Amino acid sequence: MSTGKLDRLDFMSARALGRAIADKRISSVEATTQAIARLDEAHKLTHCIIAREADEALAAAKAVDAALAKGQTLGPLAGVPLAHKDMFDRTGKIASWGARIRAETPATRDATVIARLQQAGALQIAALHLTEFAFGPTGHNYVLGHARNPWDPQRITGGSSAGTACAVAYGAIPAGLGSDTAGSLRLPAANCGITSIKPTWSRVSRAGAMPLAACLDVLGVISRHVEDLALLLHILAGPDGRDAATADVAVPDYLSTLDTPVKGLRVGLDAKVAGEAHADVQAMVQAVLRVLGEAGMVRAECAFPDWTMLDHSAQVMQLPDAAAAHAHWLTTRPDDYGPQVRARLEVGHFISGVDHMTALRARGTLLQRTLDTTFKDIDVAILPITADPLPTIAELDVAGSAAVQATMARVVKFCRPISYLGLPTLTLPIPRSGKQLPGGVQIIGRPFSEPLLLRIGQAYQKLVPPEIARPL
Repeated sequence: MSTGKLDRLDFMSARALGRAIADKRISSVEATTQAIARLDEAHKLTHCIIAREADEALAAAKAVDAALAKGQTLGPLAGVPLAHKDMFDRTGKIASWGARIRAETPATRDATVIARLQQAGALQIAALHLTEFAFGPTGHNYVLGHARNPWDPQRITGGSSAGTACAVAYGAIPAGLGSDTAGSLRLPAANCGITSIKPTWSRVSRAGAMPLAACLDVLGVISRHVEDLALLLHILAGPDGRDAATADVAVPDYLSTLDTPVKGLRVGLDAKVAGEAHADVQAMVQAVLRVLGEAGMVRAECAFPDWTMLDHSAQVMQLPDAAAAHAHWLTTRPDDYGPQVRARLEVGHFISGVDHMTALRARGTLLQRTLDTTFKDIDVAILPITADPLPTIAELDVAGSAAVQATMARVVKFCRPISYLGLPTLTLPIPRSGKQLPGGVQIIGRPFSEPLLLRIGQAYQKLVPPEIARPL
């Protein structure tokens, strides 16, 4: 087997690296060894690792190389080193959940998403940082320590999938798993200058993943390359008997349509909603729109139903759901919670069951209204992800103070309503130059329109290639 080095593995996509390993242009052991070293570097800068799993990963890499040497045909991710947010069951392990409170015994079965990645041949080199119980949009964790942005360690990563975003942005891994209940894939991807896919609610099984609010929870992928979003989503998506909420909708081959031209597609902007963002963030949206225009897309106007009502409905669904999941621990182990998560969870006990059910039952009606009006004359919508330019960790260090609810609401104001509607979104990083800090926007589609979103992302990346994050 040839183990000749390829140039800049940190820039490679998972798809390209998988092909290089399969073609024996590089061994899985060498690729994994380099990934572990880069992840250790990233951790020193960003605090992205919870559990390092180098020995297990290298043993698995040796097994892949041995199988390839025997001429075996393996999956598309065979021997590719990945790492994921530490909220997924894995046989024989206890996920940290980013918290002091966790499962009492090791898992006896892998989460569905972990199992499907393993079936495709992927390796896991570490379990990565997340906000405590995945309940926080900034990357602050008052139990395990805060995550730090690889572009500027004084600034937030966004949360809750902070570790995955840090590791991907730094180039330690090409892609990894995260979750999104109210922005937890989109916010860290945007703040770290990379891309993510939040699929349609019900597209990917949550079985074996730590729940936050099941009525809103979505599992998805963070990566640098849109082609990796397409590859991993194809592996992950589809019905699962372990999660009754997964949709019985055929999973297309996302890669097969990835390079279909986007000329003539209409992208709509709700100027009123976007106008609630800081002027610098509005400028980010316009910069992305200009690039999409270069790709042949057409700007248009659109309007979402009452944005504040959608946001309030999301909270009325999320908070009681999360509080119910934590009711036992809040009663028996309240002091084991960090101050911010405890303060936010307690609010859920003061929202009535009637209000919760009203928001839940209204969801379908409001989704249909959005499809009939907002998307009537457009193919996709574009909105900010963050309300403000990238803040420092200190600026948002509100812990469990009286300011926590308003502060968190400002952070997720453009994400939470889309989660309520269950719509798929693609994060696109802004075209960045010089010492400019990263940022991102979300492209929003109709239910199960992931192929279209990924096409748009691929066209965009041909004009705005992925970057590797290093301190500016």
